[in-house]
Amino acid sequence: MQVLDSSAFIHEYHTDTATASIPLVREELEGESAYRFDAMEGAGMHIHIPSEGTVEKIRRAATETGDADELSDVDVRLIAAAFELDATLVTDDYAMQNVADHLRVDVEVIARDGITERREWHFQCQGCGREFDESHDRCPICGSDLSRKNPA
Repeated sequence: MQVLDSSAFIHEYHTDTATASIPLVREELEGESAYRFDAMEGAGMHIHIPSEGTVEKIRRAATETGDADELSDVDVRLIAAAFELDATLVTDDYAMQNVADHLRVDVEVIARDGITERREWHFQCQGCGREFDESHDRCPICGSDLSRKNPA
């Protein structure tokens, strides 16, 4: 089974495999993309609502990888659906791919190259330069903004 992100509908993704998505994806789509979602739902696409426990697990994993601030609620719930359904996540979103890889959820990309390695981001203070493993609203030492930093 494949769980489809909005990019699958935007890029007219086709598959012979069983598909699923979440209701929030339909809300993101407009025009032809929305019609494609409706047509696939009418043709048997499974609409899945992941449990809140799984959604929280995905949020924790996104925090661990440093991608939490990059993911929308829709993104988190799509990963949760793929996790619960033991399905392949179909997306072009790099942060979603990174978290899915961290959770060992298979990913298929559509219009872009997929990620080549998993990253666990660090955060660096723009004022004092200190690095942190987790994101904060502001640096707990000097109060300056933090930016995401590639650990490599």
